[in-house]
Amino acid sequence: MTSTGEAVIFWILAPLMVIAAFGLLFARKAVHAALCVAFVMVNLGVLYIVQQAEFLGVVQIFVYTGAVVMFFLFVLMLVGVDSSDSLVETIRGQKAAATVLTLGLALVMFFALGSITLPTPKFLDAVNADPGNVSGVANLVFGKYVWAFELTSALLITAAMAAMVLAHRERFGEKRSQKAWSQRRVRENQFVAGLPAPGVYARHNAVDTPALLPDGTPTELSVSRVLKSRDQVSPPGRYSAVEQAIESEIEEGSTR
Repeated sequence: MTSTGEAVIFWILAPLMVIAAFGLLFARKAVHAALCVAFVMVNLGVLYIVQQAEFLGVVQIFVYTGAVVMFFLFVLMLVGVDSSDSLVETIRGQKAAATVLTLGLALVMFFALGSITLPTPKFLDAVNADPGNVSGVANLVFGKYVWAFELTSALLITAAMAAMVLAHRERFGEKRSQKAWSQRRVRENQFVAGLPAPGVYARHNAVDTPALLPDGTPTELSVSRVLKSRDQVSPPGRYSAVEQAIESEIEEGSTR
């Protein structure tokens, strides 16, 4: 049977989780999407704890929320976010709301820690006599395999920090606008009309079809670097021969 408290918490958190899930789909900035993911996972851990699955709830919050949010921030560091974006407050009042929520969370934690009562030694003896799965897992993680977990965490943190340092690029000067790039092309008389776009195959842009110059010859500037590195660029001669053969067969069939 579901208690009244469980039902109230579920009907409060479930709509918020659904809204955050939609926010993940329709968020325009990756930072907001990462925050929506963290919100959904933290509330999912709370629902686990309400259902008396404390270990699963704590693992959900610490492992999944921490690891996934760290992964998203790691990706954001690789992609790069301008510092000017972080100074612009796109949602009005979000700083004030964040301050109020932070103070409220601090008060809740303060009163929660103040109301903790330590168990008696007899209670601990009874728990240690039959530790159960949670205590058994804790004994393995923080006892027998503690060094393996610590070394693995240190390796992952070092790898993440190294990737961030290698992917970080220091910007010297202001970012050039589209107008500045066009003025530079005109001044240097290179690609005045812009770089060639990929060719057109059927009615869609195709990266495997190069763009054509005014004289009908393909330009190598429109060929993808990925295709060149994979050695997948081939001359169109053999395809032209096949096309001519097909056209000749069609003409011969129409004259019969």
